[in-house]
Amino acid sequence: MRKAEVYYRDTKVGLLTEDENGYLFCYDAAYLASENAEPISLTLPLTSLPYRSSSLFPFFDGLIPEGWLLDIAARNWKLNPNDRMGLLMTCCKDCIGAAGVIGSKEEEP
Repeated sequence: MRKAEVYYRDTKVGLLTEDENGYLFCYDAAYLASENAEPISLTLPLTSLPYRSSSLFPFFDGLIPEGWLLDIAARNWKLNPNDRMGLLMTCCKDCIGAAGVIGSKEEEP
């Protein structure tokens, strides 16, 4: 199981998890309780219920580099271009825009 913390405008907003069943995204309770809470995507509106998907959510997949930039990232970090979660956690710590994804230290084997 792999986990990544999701940030929006430098504020932790939730946790993205990958396991053998797919992906789970859950907004952080403290973020939901804040008066400035905004959804990170129109496809992931604010809710306390977790989002589940068998494939990586399009919002997160869209953060991953494409084309020649993906080739450079995969080659330099020795990543499999098909490992979308690995690419997301490695390449998307400081994305262009308001979102960022940081691999969690809570990763499990």
